[in-house]
Amino acid sequence: MGIFNGVNPVLLIAVPLGLTFITPLCGFISKQIAKFIPVLGMLFNLVVAISLFPVVIKAPIIVKLGGFPIPFGINLVADPLAVFLAGLISLIGLLISMYATDYIKKGSVQSYHMLYLLLLAGATGIVLTGDIFNLFVFFEILCISSYALVAYNQDKPGIEAGIKYLIQGTVGSGLILIGIALLYGQFGSLNMAHIARQIHSTTPLSIFIPLAFLIAGFGVEAAILPLNAWLPDAHSSAPSSISAILSGIAIKMGVYAVIRIVFTLFGAHSLLHFVLFVGLLTLLVGELAAFRQNNIKRMLAYSSIGQIGLIIFAFGLASTPGIKGALFQITSHAMAKALLFLAVGYMVYYSGSMEITSLAGMGKKIPLISIAFTIGVFSLIGFPPFVGFASKFLIVKATLAQHDLLLTILLGFVLLATVIECAYFLKVIQTLYFANNSQQMAQSRRNTSLAVLIPIFVLTILIIGIGIFPEMLNRILDSAAGALLNRGEYIQHVLH
Repeated sequence: MGIFNGVNPVLLIAVPLGLTFITPLCGFISKQIAKFIPVLGMLFNLVVAISLFPVVIKAPIIVKLGGFPIPFGINLVADPLAVFLAGLISLIGLLISMYATDYIKKGSVQSYHMLYLLLLAGATGIVLTGDIFNLFVFFEILCISSYALVAYNQDKPGIEAGIKYLIQGTVGSGLILIGIALLYGQFGSLNMAHIARQIHSTTPLSIFIPLAFLIAGFGVEAAILPLNAWLPDAHSSAPSSISAILSGIAIKMGVYAVIRIVFTLFGAHSLLHFVLFVGLLTLLVGELAAFRQNNIKRMLAYSSIGQIGLIIFAFGLASTPGIKGALFQITSHAMAKALLFLAVGYMVYYSGSMEITSLAGMGKKIPLISIAFTIGVFSLIGFPPFVGFASKFLIVKATLAQHDLLLTILLGFVLLATVIECAYFLKVIQTLYFANNSQQMAQSRRNTSLAVLIPIFVLTILIIGIGIFPEMLNRILDSAAGALLNRGEYIQHVLH
């Protein structure tokens, strides 16, 4: 089945890719049109994802590109997990693209919006593809766009961060290609379901080597310890709208690739304890590093590393409640971190500095933005009634449900990391509202534009609304978690 009521999942990739190439043509008509094209593209994708979800809950939609039979042709797999993540990519991408219509004014604006669309097309392709080589191709589309966008400001910190990101990302890409080549040499196929059906027919060593290469390669983009050295510089040097999409979406695509490989491709349940420990270490190191920062964007970047660790920890539980908690945490973190970077982008623009001390008094000078920032912080920490509380509560509940002493001890370290997170974020809140700043703002006061306020307002409402009514995501997350855990059904649907 490839099309439902005229809606084909391939549109989720084809439309943003097509709009990327249309953007320079629209530039001949008006330079102002380019900045609205990503908004239209992501709005279209969001509508398509929402329309597809009721269908894929019943059965995944398998698209055979070019009509070639599996495993010879390329295919897309629109299961509940893929469509849920595609919808999340579209939602966050839409809101950030609205913000960028006013925020991005300098440099090659047209190139920015083209690269932004490419990044989102790559992210969407990653979650939809059923072919491991095309997983790599879409991953490269996302990464190459990210390298260029990190250096968009063309200043020394941005170019240096972009080069560092490029070097580490290239090493990761090389490891992925080696892993894919080893799999193709053994099984003569690139289709993930086809390889998954045969994966245990060979020796454990011949499986372990490509698995190690693939996890290490995708782990670079996922910012898993110790492969995350690029992230703090990249997130702090990029325009705030790009920091928001990198933290909210891009690094989670690395996590998705790692988890899809471990659970679906290899069925490597023996690695889950390793996944737990790596997640916990990433969480603790990220939060401790964030605690030491005086630069607000670097603090948010290290915080993202910590949150990725928590997500990986939850995936390592390998239970339906654990996977559900991980997916809920992906959702809550995407919303909160997008909100924080967008709010900070506005604050930095007016203060002229990224130092936390320069934000003193912002609570009085720009109260709406400061309140939104505060709500994002409270959600990220896990205060009720915000969405972050619901996602973290699910993870705690899923861990305790295992009735395992070791997991209970590890949960204690997770809660310790939350205390550290609470400490450094409350320090920022104190600076916003209770510290005095005698310095003049870098920019003259003017009314905040709707392009800035609308996405910040929508993200704030979503964080509060889903936090109060988390059950609205229950059916979606249950189906998505089941799609990841039920490896046999995935193989059956794709191959038969």
